[in-house]
Amino acid sequence: MNFTSGEDASQLLSLDRIRGQLIRLEDTIIFSLIERAQFGLNEKIYQAGAFKDELDSQGSWLEWFLYEIESFHAKARRYTSPDEHSFTPLEKLPKPVIGLQAYPTLLHDPAARHPSVNVNSKILDFYVKHIVPGITPPLDDGNYGSAATRDVEVLQALSRRIHFGMFVSESKFLSAPQDFIPHILSNPPNTEALAGLITKPEVEAKLLIRLRNKARVYGGEMNADGTVMELSDAELKARGKIDIEQVVGMYRDWVIPLTKDVEVDYLIHRLDGVPRSQIDAWLGQS
Repeated sequence: MNFTSGEDASQLLSLDRIRGQLIRLEDTIIFSLIERAQFGLNEKIYQAGAFKDELDSQGSWLEWFLYEIESFHAKARRYTSPDEHSFTPLEKLPKPVIGLQAYPTLLHDPAARHPSVNVNSKILDFYVKHIVPGITPPLDDGNYGSAATRDVEVLQALSRRIHFGMFVSESKFLSAPQDFIPHILSNPPNTEALAGLITKPEVEAKLLIRLRNKARVYGGEMNADGTVMELSDAELKARGKIDIEQVVGMYRDWVIPLTKDVEVDYLIHRLDGVPRSQIDAWLGQS
């Protein structure tokens, strides 16, 4: 999220502001997937120990790549921002080399970002096992560095997008805390009811339509006069651009469900440490 000086928490947590961020991340994710699709699957870079002699590590090439890139980003204080989550455990990353920024307090428990509401391991798993094989030709073209560079770009964008669910939950909670509190305080918490409060099927349906249209446009080509060539989904895939169904399916089967998990997990802990007087005041708003 872009934190602009002078804006208060209510502005930053407005659903319109959050939706704008999510829509821009859609663009980033689609373009990054198109870039990744130009290389082969290169399955070797995801196999543990495949580069053990070169890296002196039993991990995969991609895991090593993530660690090296995130180490540099950590020094530049990337992971002190409330909307950033590293794939490498924070304790294994170096400390920032410059002073920290003063971010506004937007989430109930800023520490919840790391690691209790962190689904990066799940993101990495579904991306490697399901997304990459679906968008790339099944060959090894030797472009290990280029492929991993694109992988990291996709993974970081997916992580930001999915963990934005915490801001969505906080915004919706603050708009009507009396609706959420009984389900949070029930024993055990009523996760199904909480999911129902944050789920908008009509919004999800429009999202998938928008993604399909964006993938078709971004993956398309222009004629010499600058007009967009009308290509079918099959033609886009055949030209090595992007498989539209893979983009839509990724959001439908993975991004949306994982975001919902993040949102519900955040809500379950939303009242931790909150004084009873504040909870009663919220309940009195009904």
